[in-house]
Amino acid sequence: MVANTSGCELHAVVDQRRDRAQEVAERHRSRCFFDVSEIAGKVDAAVIAVPTEAHLPVAKRLLEAGVDCLVEKPIAGSIADADALIETAARCGRILQVGHVERFNPALQAALPLIKDPRFIEVHRLGSFVARSLDIDVVLDLMIHDIDVVLTLAGSMPTEVRAVGVPVLTRKIDICNVRLEIGKCVANLTASRVYRDKVRKVRIFQPDAYISLDYGAQSGDVYRLSKAEGLPQVTASALTIVHEEPFKLQLQAFMTAVSRRKVPACSGEEARRALQVALDIVQRAAVA
Repeated sequence: MVANTSGCELHAVVDQRRDRAQEVAERHRSRCFFDVSEIAGKVDAAVIAVPTEAHLPVAKRLLEAGVDCLVEKPIAGSIADADALIETAARCGRILQVGHVERFNPALQAALPLIKDPRFIEVHRLGSFVARSLDIDVVLDLMIHDIDVVLTLAGSMPTEVRAVGVPVLTRKIDICNVRLEIGKCVANLTASRVYRDKVRKVRIFQPDAYISLDYGAQSGDVYRLSKAEGLPQVTASALTIVHEEPFKLQLQAFMTAVSRRKVPACSGEEARRALQVALDIVQRAAVA
């Protein structure tokens, strides 16, 4: 994705697995390295795609070397690690963006101007098991995307959190249902990594409309009560959506923040907020 994004050049690939680093670097006519310290002074920005527990040590070394960083979600595995990353970026004057990629989904972007006063949000994010996510549970793996979006739409932190989680294929939570109360809004979120099909849908209800989005299909519909004379009727209209790869849009936003030295689309502070709620959910689900 980096190699195909305007305004940046894939200069280096770093991986402890030498065969993988060499294969990717050769494919994109880039250079390969096997330790993150080797690229200090050789790049302006980096995408950190490592296990969650390694986010802090890897990103911290690069930030202190003057490299702006786009870190995969979640920002870290603990609030202490998240705070350390945020502090390091601020102290070094570097850009720290976190990869809450669903923010860039064209379906959500098309709906945002219509979302004024959400009262009920229902989210289903279901998928099959992926072995690469064994280091974290389904809340930090999948649900955190929707936690971030819900907090953004509702505009504040939850006052009440209820959660039920079940380990099915691993010792960690593989399916989880959550109820968040945020001011006048209630959000019901379900995330599973033991489902056969891939589902990424959200429904948003507010006093004047009901908005239904499909992140995967990048489609959406708006339902409103007709004001015509006679019996009330509900009218539906499809959102106008220009399809685009969210990862590409996210990377473009990161490069814009880097080149213009501006606050990124998803800052470390915003990602910390989502992490805090996610960790609260994990704790409550485990107790339940």
